[in-house]
Amino acid sequence: MATPFSGKLALVTGASRGIGAATAEALGKAGAHVILTARTVGGLEEVEERIHAAGGSATIAPLDLAENDSIARLAEAIGGRWDALDIMVLNAATLGTLAPVTAIDAKEFAKLLTLNVMAQQQLIAAFNPLLRTSADARVIGVTSSVGATSRPYWGAYGASKAALDNLLLAYGAEVANVSNIKVAIVDPAATATKMRAQAFPGEDAATLKGPEVVAAAIVKLIADGYQGGTRIRVES
Repeated sequence: MATPFSGKLALVTGASRGIGAATAEALGKAGAHVILTARTVGGLEEVEERIHAAGGSATIAPLDLAENDSIARLAEAIGGRWDALDIMVLNAATLGTLAPVTAIDAKEFAKLLTLNVMAQQQLIAAFNPLLRTSADARVIGVTSSVGATSRPYWGAYGASKAALDNLLLAYGAEVANVSNIKVAIVDPAATATKMRAQAFPGEDAATLKGPEVVAAAIVKLIADGYQGGTRIRVES
């Protein structure tokens, strides 16, 4: 039976849990072959098993995106096996410690920016050739409302998401007239994830939507054929 993404190749970062895992599973159910990346091997294997059990296909690629050359090695491995990358979901991120701007730890801030910003730029650069080969490439960046609207004590994380948004939209504008790549930004809003629990300890997760709701919105966005520069917020 034909599915929306039959024959498509998708890469999802931070795919071992939460929104990344749910998105990978939704893409797999929709017919894409999904490459799953994250640091946690066990989590990736569990997601891969669920995708296969649902009739989909997936490949795990355990790695730390912040490590030297890890992204280049991943791109080389994928490029050696596939001719094009059709979907890339940039979901991996770290929250860091919520603190006043004056109390941000420099070393932790550098690590946060390395993953949340620099690794994302490296992913775009490394996979740009494979994305350009696709007949209809889609790049989705998972952001946060604090990237657009500042919030006390969220300065470090918010700054990283503001930078991510800017990078993505700039890239999208740069390739708009010379490729079939289209970039979109998704703000999940309040969602029951481990990161959310870290930021809001004691919050009742049952009052929040699940990651699968965000995943469904991402898959629908791609399937509907959005315009470059699209930004959506997933309320429910």
